[in-house]
Amino acid sequence: MRYSPRIRKYLLAFLIIGWGLIFINQPKKPARLYHDNRVLMGTFWEVVSADKKAGAIVFSEVSRIEQLLSKYIESSEISRLNLLGRLKVSPDTFYIIKKSKEFWQVTGGSFDITVGPLVDLWGFKNRQYTVPAEKKINSALKLIGSDKIILRERDLLVELKLPGMKIDLGGIAKGYALDQAVKKLKENKINSCLINAGGQIYALGERSGQPWKIGIKRGRGSDLSERLEIRNQSVSTSGDYEQFFSRDGKRYSHILDPKTGYPACSGVISVTVVAPSGINADALSTSAFILGKRGADELTKKFPETRFYIQENRTRKKS
Repeated sequence: MRYSPRIRKYLLAFLIIGWGLIFINQPKKPARLYHDNRVLMGTFWEVVSADKKAGAIVFSEVSRIEQLLSKYIESSEISRLNLLGRLKVSPDTFYIIKKSKEFWQVTGGSFDITVGPLVDLWGFKNRQYTVPAEKKINSALKLIGSDKIILRERDLLVELKLPGMKIDLGGIAKGYALDQAVKKLKENKINSCLINAGGQIYALGERSGQPWKIGIKRGRGSDLSERLEIRNQSVSTSGDYEQFFSRDGKRYSHILDPKTGYPACSGVISVTVVAPSGINADALSTSAFILGKRGADELTKKFPETRFYIQENRTRKKS
């Protein structure tokens, strides 16, 4: 797997919790914390815990999930499914695809893991960026739609209805990996840990009797827009400054709207979601970025235990 200079940069910045998120040190002197780092799932992971076994436990579980779900690993179940169009999969892979279809329904189609052909078309998979012709986008859109994924639960069979369909779990896989890692920590009697997964974190328990303190960076800037205190929650940020390219002065984000085939243009710079689970925080931050502020308000009604922090693009011209 290839890693960009952006990822390597994070290996030197241990205070950065992820794109848009910063870990704030508590003034009270805490118990000794162990910091373990690794690059997994195409991004920088950091584990912070008073238990030195936490890092090995987290990285082992995340690596297992990566081997199943990464489209960059040829032997993964997702890569084989995309190649063959039909595959009996593991319970983990079946579960995350099933959950993805549920998010597709609840977001009105804004969250859609079948965007793989669009991701490839725009060059975000191999970083050979291009603005596709409208004709090519329209052709790719015919392959989009999670209703075209057939699930047979009795034998964990997944089938893609149309030739050329591709699943991309980039908007949900990290969240699932976080949840599974936290599950393993609990099984090993570890009840305090902060896991950083690039653009997303999970705060298990507390730090020296106090909530973990997280700062949300202002989109495209370095100052803080919010300070959060969290425990047993996940925080995920989706923004147009994470991965993007520019052509003729226009910014094209990697977050694609599955309905239009173009990068999302909802009038927001970033969305940060605080949720009880990693999978919810991950999927909903992507969805809310595509839907915009009004759509995020509707999601709040459907997920009352979830908080949304929206940073709007104030310089965007009104149509």
